Amino acid sequence: MAYDRFAAICHPLTYPVIMSKRIFVKLMICSWVLGIMVATLQATWVFSFPFCGPSKINHISCETPAVLELACADTFLFEVYAFTGTILIVVVPFLLILLSYTRILFAILRMPSTTGRQKAFSTCTFHLTSVTLFYGTACMTYLQPKLKYSPDTKKLMSLAYSLLSPLLNPLIYSLRNKEMKRALVKFCQRKMDF
Repeated sequence: MAYDRFAAICHPLTYPVIMSKRIFVKLMICSWVLGIMVATLQATWVFSFPFCGPSKINHISCETPAVLELACADTFLFEVYAFTGTILIVVVPFLLILLSYTRILFAILRMPSTTGRQKAFSTCTFHLTSVTLFYGTACMTYLQPKLKYSPDTKKLMSLAYSLLSPLLNPLIYSLRNKEMKRALVKFCQRKMDF
C-alpha cells in the first residue's frame, strides 16, 4: 500500500505504468513466498529443539519467543537468526514505508491545491497509523532483550500487533468514508440523547 500511495502521489502521471497489474502480482507473490519461507524455516528450527520442564507457555499464543523459553538446549544461534530475520522482515520494510511517506509528505507540501493536500493527507494518515501500530508493536515484541519485559507486558504487546491492529484496520479505513462518518456522528448523538 505504501508503494501504491507513493506512486500515486509522487508520480501521478506514470502511476498506471508503475503500478501495473504485473507489478502488483509480483509484489503480492514476493510477500507471500517470503512470509511462507520464513515461517516454515522458523517453525521447523524451533520445534527441532528438545523441550523439558513445564509444558505450558506463559503467553497468549505459541509465538517463537514464548516457545523458546521452554527449550532445554542453547538457543543463542537461533536467537541471532531470529533477530537478523526480524531486522530484514520487520524493520527494513517499516523503514522503507517511512521513507516513502517522507517523500510523499514533501510531494504533498508542494501541491498548490489545499483540497488536494487535505485529500492526500487524509488518505495517507490512516495507512500510516495502521502501519505504525502494527510494525511498532511487532518490533517491540521481537527485538526486545530476552528478559527485559514482564510476561504480562509481552502478552499485551503480542495482543496489540496480532489482534488490535487487524481489528482497528476496518474502523480506521471506514472512517475515510463520508457515509460512515455521518452514521457514526448520528449514532453518537442518539447515545447522548438517552
